[in-house]
Amino acid sequence: KEEVLAPEEFLTVLNENPALKAAFEALTPGRQKAYNMYFAEPKQSKTRESRIEKSMEQILNGKGLTDR
Repeated sequence: KEEVLAPEEFLTVLNENPALKAAFEALTPGRQKAYNMYFAEPKQSKTRESRIEKSMEQILNGKGLTDR
């Protein structure tokens, strides 16, 4: 199995926001991996930060990347 590491920008946001960190850790491993892959994909830091910002509410609601 290949482990997907969270990008530095996401780790920083998690450390600054305990509620978000708890919500992310409560997600299933598959959902966590999907988010990490989605956040790590862009080459530019600005794009990664934008994706993280847009996904925060969904993570706080306990939803996966593709959940409605």
